[in-house]
Amino acid sequence: MSKAGETRGLRVLPVMEARRETADTVTFELDPAPDTFPFAPGQFNMVYAFGLGEVPLSISGDPGDPRRLRHTVRGVGDVTRALASVRRGDAVGVRGPFGQAWPVEAAAGHDVLIVAGGIGLAPLRPAVCHVLAHRAQYGHVALLYGARTPADLLYARELQAWRGRFDLDVEVTVDRATAQWQGAVGVVTRLVPRVSFEPARTSAFVCGPEVMMRFAARELQRRGVPDDQVFLSAERNMKCGVGLCGHCQIGPLFACRDGPVIRYRTLAPLLAIREA
Repeated sequence: MSKAGETRGLRVLPVMEARRETADTVTFELDPAPDTFPFAPGQFNMVYAFGLGEVPLSISGDPGDPRRLRHTVRGVGDVTRALASVRRGDAVGVRGPFGQAWPVEAAAGHDVLIVAGGIGLAPLRPAVCHVLAHRAQYGHVALLYGARTPADLLYARELQAWRGRFDLDVEVTVDRATAQWQGAVGVVTRLVPRVSFEPARTSAFVCGPEVMMRFAARELQRRGVPDDQVFLSAERNMKCGVGLCGHCQIGPLFACRDGPVIRYRTLAPLLAIREA
């Protein structure tokens, strides 16, 4: 973690590639050369669009390749729409990395269940990359991914490659199917019974819309996964990245400072208070 934090000062980095994932979502890769950009899975950067401002974005690249910095962004506001429009040769500002990471090293020796909803796969992709790069250290590994429609699925080619592996169980579902869709239809929690895992020795990483994370955590709880082994990402409400604006406050916690990855045991009672 401390090593990753060494790069926190603002850096202006060139865009090496920009790939459209969906109608409103783009993945862009930055080149930190001549240095590297080490980070831990689950951390985020403050990414600056010149003339408009900055937003917190999860790092979605491979932590094993710090020579490329990858972010996946959905254009929903002025800054994110500008970042979703970058092209090769453009430049963006980056500060980071910040935040608490997915506990991938602590999960060694466990089965690993990764549950993603929508763009929530982006913060989880580095965890998938790490687990696959150190596959012998883990038990059964499964990725459960849900999106609104087939057109909203991220990383289509990578998903196909992951599904072709014999050491990774991948299940994908959509809320609304098209005529060409041959996969599962329904919420992502319905995929949990499809995969095998030993609940007492399972680490679960969950990211997506808040309602999806709540139901996923409850389903895992029902299946016997201990609450302190279920981790959620509370990143969706982050704004300033340093715990000053209060936008991401959940009870006594700030997602950007105390998260975004937080144990379900810690987060569950606070989510209940927030909804009251």
